Amino acid sequence: QVQLVESGGGSVQTGGSLRLSCTVSGYTFVPHCMGWFRQAPGKEREGVAHINSEPVNIYYVDSVKGRFTISRDNAKTTVYLEMTSLESEDSGQYICAASYWCNYNDHRAFRDFRYWGQGTQVTVSS
Repeated sequence: QVQLVESGGGSVQTGGSLRLSCTVSGYTFVPHCMGWFRQAPGKEREGVAHINSEPVNIYYVDSVKGRFTISRDNAKTTVYLEMTSLESEDSGQYICAASYWCNYNDHRAFRDFRYWGQGTQVTVSS
């Protein structure tokens, strides 16, 4: 059974930084794609970034481009999300996700994720 466990959330002021981590276990083979979603109160869950392996492909939603960086360590099956210049609009529950395969390299890949973590809270205040 695939399990994902996130860590690294917290509270920061506007302009601050946080680094989220997510480790995957229980997989049959290393998931091809891993990513991050977020959900703010009263809003739908949205895809933030995803990263595929072999070949490596990275996608960011427009609102975080230039501020967030996604990376992964295949040896540890861990995916990271480095978040800088945080804004209040970035607040929410950040959820790690994985899939054995993603069919796309763009926003459509967010529909391919099948395994989910419990989430970690990020709060950005002024």
